[in-house]
Amino acid sequence: MRIGLVPQELSFDMFDKVIRQVRYSRGMFGCPPDEARIEEVLKSLSLWDKRDVQIRELSGGMKRRVMIAKALSHDPDLLFLDEPTAGVDVELRRDMWRQIDALRERGVTIILTTHYIEEAEEMADRVGVINKGKILLVDDKNAIMAKLGRTEAHFELAEPLDGVPDALSGYPLHLEQEGTCLVYRGGDGTGKGKREVAELAQLMAREGVTFTGLDIRDSTLEDIFVDLVEDKPAEAAV
Repeated sequence: MRIGLVPQELSFDMFDKVIRQVRYSRGMFGCPPDEARIEEVLKSLSLWDKRDVQIRELSGGMKRRVMIAKALSHDPDLLFLDEPTAGVDVELRRDMWRQIDALRERGVTIILTTHYIEEAEEMADRVGVINKGKILLVDDKNAIMAKLGRTEAHFELAEPLDGVPDALSGYPLHLEQEGTCLVYRGGDGTGKGKREVAELAQLMAREGVTFTGLDIRDSTLEDIFVDLVEDKPAEAAV
């Protein structure tokens, strides 16, 4: 099995040209020269126009792309990515996501370590949450969302309430903003929360509880992550 690695720290000859470094990496794994493949990798990472540029002249984000190109040059079956998008702007990050997604489609197994939770949510099939070296959770992403996801809804009330009406007491509700906002937090990642919010809206209308606005959102993977680590620094391994 061929293994590729993109370390967190940049590691190459800064005075060498981009294309020479990528060719060198391919040769290090005993692969025969393949200029068409090198061109394909560089173009996929928007590096083809920079192929004859010394690496020291590139921006930080482009240098990180060179690291990824080196790791892909020998067509690995298993690819380790240690925070590959650290310090990369949003546009470059999304380009990398597309490249990683294409690799997954080709059957490459990817192990990604990231502090960008939206990155894990965008790309992961399975997610592991690590806090201070301890694995808190490993599961399929969709299973995590179903088990730990929640719905949160804020009903902006026309008139403040002193307490949650008895007719609504069967739902996970509480009042905020001096009784002017009725907050629902419940359900799960299967859509139960949205169904209960719809039921609540109908019940409130019947009970004469008028609301002037409704804001509803489902948990993101980041919300679940924060709940798991209790706001402590951690990583998500994908």
